[in-house]
Amino acid sequence: MRQLFKMLRDCKGSTAIEYGLIGGVIAIAIILGFGAITENLGKIFDIIYNALASSTA
Repeated sequence: MRQLFKMLRDCKGSTAIEYGLIGGVIAIAIILGFGAITENLGKIFDIIYNALASSTA
């Protein structure tokens, strides 16, 4: 029982874990943001393509 309480009070490595969690959250935000950006870019390129196709026809 003493070993358990001693281990719970030990704070070694907690900073590394916190940085890892922050990095994971940032990575998820980047991935989700990238998906939204690529979808909108596809729509923009479609608009440009259609405008160019109709102007040359």
